[in-house]
Amino acid sequence: MLLPNMPERGQKAPSFVAKDQYGRVVRSKDMKGSRYMLYFYPKDDTPTCTVQACNLRDAAKPLSAAGVEVIGVSPDGIERHAKFSAKYELPFRLLEDPEHRIMNAYGVWGPKQLYGRKYEGVHRTTFLIDENGIIVDVITAVKSKAHADQVLKAFKHKSAVPKLARSTGKSGVVSGSKADDMKTRKHK
Repeated sequence: MLLPNMPERGQKAPSFVAKDQYGRVVRSKDMKGSRYMLYFYPKDDTPTCTVQACNLRDAAKPLSAAGVEVIGVSPDGIERHAKFSAKYELPFRLLEDPEHRIMNAYGVWGPKQLYGRKYEGVHRTTFLIDENGIIVDVITAVKSKAHADQVLKAFKHKSAVPKLARSTGKSGVVSGSKADDMKTRKHK
């Protein structure tokens, strides 16, 4: 289910600027030429969010081999992201969004309900973005234990959104990912 303000497949991905768990600035414009997934989740070190992050961590090699960079976004700040990343040895960047700017741009911050209680929060959603900054898929029915498989299948089958001129040349991706040399680990 797409929320009312959520960008759709085939649209240009909203731009963003945010800091990662190491305090480095990450800009969407620097991602041109790279495929990436922007996954939005509610909170670091909670059961479902940890399962999802560890699933993506354990699939770092296949995701990297497919040319997909993983980027997580939550309302948590840099310090909490740093602790979460270190605790579970996450090889990807986690962006802070305490003021919900990125979440609002992507339409994933909004009304929720749990056990009859209504509140504002993050709708767990993943956007798959191609080399040209075009959204190739939006995953709203995230399966935390199998999210990497969802992403790989979607990129494989849906990356044929109208072929635009592909960027060539050097990507300006902010460095720091250990995905290429990451050994698959299982944490309990």
